[in-house]
Amino acid sequence: MKKLSLAILAATAVMASGAQAYQTGDFVVRGGVTQVSPNVDSGLLKQNNQKVANAKVDVDSDTQLSLSLTYMLTDNLGVEVLAATPFKHNLKGKGALSGLGNFATVKHLPPTVTLQYYPMDSNAAFQPYVGLGLNYTVFFSEKFKGAGKTSNFKSLDLESSLGLAGQVGFDYEVAENFSVNASARYIDINTTAKFKNAAGTKFKIDVELDPWVYTLGVAYKF
Repeated sequence: MKKLSLAILAATAVMASGAQAYQTGDFVVRGGVTQVSPNVDSGLLKQNNQKVANAKVDVDSDTQLSLSLTYMLTDNLGVEVLAATPFKHNLKGKGALSGLGNFATVKHLPPTVTLQYYPMDSNAAFQPYVGLGLNYTVFFSEKFKGAGKTSNFKSLDLESSLGLAGQVGFDYEVAENFSVNASARYIDINTTAKFKNAAGTKFKIDVELDPWVYTLGVAYKF
């Protein structure tokens, strides 16, 4: 019985040491797939600074690979940097512009720096976290297609965006130093799209994208 008790204590100690999640000085790399799902609030299209009634746009979702790195400042606080392969979205006409369909494409990168809080003890295998950070989204490769191209639109340009980002997520340790991960972010992204037509008429539209960003993947601690 004494030997059995010692064996149980030893096994408990090993399990506890194996469940050491995050501690000061740890790095945590997370990789997976991320979907950016815009929550679009479109302003009205302006033609030579005159609003066009009910002329709005919409933006579809896209899924890409993502990678993030967190450095644990303390057992409960970490700083994360998020990166990803470029996301590509279709711009779609809405309301008076619905006849254009998917009239343009644009790519973007959403680098985000987030301060994360981990409320659980460092021994816990389940590590939920919340975060608040700053996002900088840069748009590029803006191109007209379909009806946008046949309408002789040109010089499409979307302004970069700087805004806040909120995050909730969790890691669950499944093996020493390895966890499964899931997270959701809400990012404040606003932009202004400008373009012209062959006659030199100038167009402009303000759009709040404010996407939900969902990630599913794995995490590795070192």
